[in-house]
Amino acid sequence: MKIVLVLLDGLGDRAYSVLEQRTPLQAASKTHLDRLASLGSNGLFHAALCGQCLPSENAHYLIFGFEMREFPGRGPLEAMGYGVPFDQTDVVSLAHFSCVAWQGKIPVLTHSRRDIRGDEEEMNRLYESLTPYESEGVRLRLHQTHLNDAVLVLSGEVSPYVCDSDPMAIGRPMAMIQPLWDNPEPEKAARTARALNAYLSHCHRVLMDHEVNRLRESRNQAPANFLATQRCGRLIKHESFQERWDLSAMLIGSGAVYEGLAKDLGMTFVRMKDGKDPGKDLRERIEMALADSSHDFVHVHTKVPDEAAHTGDPVKKLRAIESLDRGLGVLVKAVEQREDLLVAVTADHSTASITSLIHSGEPVPLTVVGPGVRRDGVRAYDEVTCASGCLGLLRGKELMLMLLNYADRSALMGHRLEPLDRPCVPQIYKPFKMSD
Repeated sequence: MKIVLVLLDGLGDRAYSVLEQRTPLQAASKTHLDRLASLGSNGLFHAALCGQCLPSENAHYLIFGFEMREFPGRGPLEAMGYGVPFDQTDVVSLAHFSCVAWQGKIPVLTHSRRDIRGDEEEMNRLYESLTPYESEGVRLRLHQTHLNDAVLVLSGEVSPYVCDSDPMAIGRPMAMIQPLWDNPEPEKAARTARALNAYLSHCHRVLMDHEVNRLRESRNQAPANFLATQRCGRLIKHESFQERWDLSAMLIGSGAVYEGLAKDLGMTFVRMKDGKDPGKDLRERIEMALADSSHDFVHVHTKVPDEAAHTGDPVKKLRAIESLDRGLGVLVKAVEQREDLLVAVTADHSTASITSLIHSGEPVPLTVVGPGVRRDGVRAYDEVTCASGCLGLLRGKELMLMLLNYADRSALMGHRLEPLDRPCVPQIYKPFKMSD
């Protein structure tokens, strides 16, 4: 049985008066999503606990059945996705330019990452002026990945257990980097925090006097005068996806963080470009998943709903959902005709179109369709209607366990054919041999 998990990133939302107190998903015209809902089992899903606001990368690890203690952090994933070199013991942080205004001795965020734009040459010159740097025996290397995006690699006696400097909200002060409370590496974390604070102070001094920023100010553009950091991490040794679930896996997506995620979990990654037609892009990814004969599990990802929500316009998100729905026709046709195909459609988290939050904590709709899957009475795919389906509310690794179950790959609890206790029936194990 081939498993295809279609993930519509940030699909869940809240109700808005402009949509007659409906969510964008409820208000959208979505023939194919509704058809999929009518063909199988429905419910709600949250990758962790309802109400928790998850970043996509954390949610994906939980969806794939891993624990947060096995999660390496966003920084290393971005670095792997962009091919930035770093060692197993290095700490990697996300970094980007922001603009601050000083209120007394406090730097307050006035322009965030999305607001600091410039041509490639200007951004390159700014980033190149800030690397390398050393403090407290910690070596710091800043690698620009795309325009106003970078990763910061810290080498030496360093620890990922430090907080962020970026408040991610206009009008709030930039944060002093501190060691996390009750962390297992207190000395390394304290050293890392001191080195990062010294580096950010150095960066601010350089940027304040940089000719590119003087030019930006002459054009009435906000100067890129502060380097913000967030989501430090370090690689963690853990099982691959195939070792955990005995499924060979492929991930089809477009973002560097998803390539890094695939590499960290031992999945085959296929990078697809995002074009102007989200439905066409999604259809091409699904066609690739359906045609693939080398993997048991294919994860098809699109970031479109999340990006639409971040524009702050629920109607724009509605239109994005309608475009994606047009791309799902090929999946409906396949699941109606094939007896070897198990399909799940869900999201990693909710992204509210109007909120001060980055992501919100409501559960998202889930549909599972395939041979033998129970058919409930749900006839529409949305956050409210799916809640009445027979799956109820699934959390975290329960999604993978259900997919393994429907694919007839689940092990009977207590029955073992190998030393490790796994949820799946191993396809290969040590056969019996007669003793001498």
